[in-house]
Parts: sequence; C-alpha cells; structure tokens
Amino acid sequence: MDFSKYIHAVGTGPKGNRDLTFAEAQDMMQQILNQSIPSEQIAAFLLGWRLKPETIEEFRGAIEASQPYITHHHVKNSLELGYPFDGKAKNPYLFPLIAQELQKTDLQLIIIGDEKQPAKNGITTKEIATHLEFAKNIHFFDRAEFFHKMHQLTEIRTKLSLRTGFNTIEKLPNVAQSDFAITGVFHKPYVQKYVEIFSDKYKRFALIQGNEGTPELFSKGRLWITENGQTQEYIIDPQHYGIEYKKSLEKITLEESLALVKNPTQEFQKLAKLNAAVYLFVADKAQNIDQAYDMLQNA
Repeated sequence: MDFSKYIHAVGTGPKGNRDLTFAEAQDMMQQILNQSIPSEQIAAFLLGWRLKPETIEEFRGAIEASQPYITHHHVKNSLELGYPFDGKAKNPYLFPLIAQELQKTDLQLIIIGDEKQPAKNGITTKEIATHLEFAKNIHFFDRAEFFHKMHQLTEIRTKLSLRTGFNTIEKLPNVAQSDFAITGVFHKPYVQKYVEIFSDKYKRFALIQGNEGTPELFSKGRLWITENGQTQEYIIDPQHYGIEYKKSLEKITLEESLALVKNPTQEFQKLAKLNAAVYLFVADKAQNIDQAYDMLQNA
C-alpha cells in the first residue's frame, strides 16, 4: 500500500485516525525496515503512531514482519533479558553480577544491544559489553549483526529524538529462540498489554517492576509470570532477604557504572543474587524464589 495511507491513518487527528489491521502493520513495518520510503515519512509515521496510540494488533503485526529480517540462533536453557535500548542513567547494570551468581547452574542469559536509541540517553548494554569481559553464561547479541535493518534506523530515530512504538517491540526479538523471557514494566496497566504482545512466543514470560525499565529488581516490586495463558503475580521485597541497597537518584557515568560492577559492595552483590534467584524461578528451575535463593546461597 502507498505509505501515505498509513501516515493519514495515524496523523489525521482523533476524529480521523484509525487503527491499522494486522496485515497493514506488517506492510508498514516491511516498508520501514527496507527504507523504501523517505526518512521524513518514516519519522512522521512513528510520531503519529505514538500519539494515536499503537494497538496490540499493530505491535504484533510489526513483530511478525520483523522475523524474516532477524538472524536467529539457538541457545539451550536460555532466558532472554529485555533491556531498553535507551539505556540506564542512574544505576549500574546488575546482569554481569547476576551471571556470576548463576555460573553453577545451567541457565544461560541472552542480552541484546545496539547503538543508543532515544530518549533517556543512558548507558547501553552494548557499552557495557564493549568494556567488560562477561562470564561464559552471558550470550551478547549485537543488533547491528542479527537485525541490521532495525539497526539502520538508528539515525532516523535519533533525529526524531522521541520514544516511539519501536521502544516497546524491540526489547524481545527472541534472537536465541529462548523458552523463557523477562523484561521490565513501569506500571501495572501495561502488564496485560505486554502479555498479549509477547507471551505466546515463550514457554514462560515474565514482567518485573525493574529499575529504569530493565528486568533488574532494585527495590520492592511485583513480578508477573505468564504460562499457558495464565498470569500469576508475586511481590518481591529485597528486605525479606536482608538486602538494604539504596538506589541512586543521580546520573552516573559509564566509568562509574563499570567501577560499581567490577568492585561491587556487599549489598549490591546480594541484590545480584536475589535477581539471579528470580531468573531461576522464571526459567522454571525452582518452585519459588526462596528456594532458588537458598540454592544459590548453598552453591
């Protein structure tokens, strides 16, 4: 279809806007990924789509259209961690330490990264991967290599300088064909939305009220796990495990973030252990988080 029809669908205004069908969303995504239309039209659509806003059907169509462009791998016993591509701004990443805690298990962690996307301007997983040597149970996939068409949209998205629908759908490409996945969610009303978009692609799909939208728990929050169409909610409180970590409220540099990971405080290391226990539970390797935490304590 002529791409201008899609721009009119999302950019006419509340009275004139309409939702795209699944097939239209597929076609829209294909045209954007192939950049067969001018960059101005791509930016106009992404802005209008965000403001309309996006529907679950549109998200699912866009994700389906992306699959042929992704080079998939297969990593057994893996959990895909869905991190936002605009990075973390105020606290260091936990996943390098979580992986260390999991080394005596067979669980593999899938991390994806790329150049920074709008709009937080935080530190990205790719920057961490560039400067740290990871444990062997971390499998880092650079989107420039496995999903080059999406990577090539970075310049357009950077010039637009706003969050778009891509910020939602890009976090979990299932590049490693994992049976399990977890990503962060800010607000409870978004839980069902994410479940409808992603859960049928995994055996067990989890959402957590993680720090800065990541799948890393830093303070008391909720965990939701969806399996066979049913979603269960759990409350996790680090204080229950004797953890008294205080989150930073100030922006940190890459150097500061790396230093905190390389030389973690005792409380930060304990927080990593708790998150490792959460991941074991999500990956169905423990009956509950307490059991998983005890497993790691006694490993």
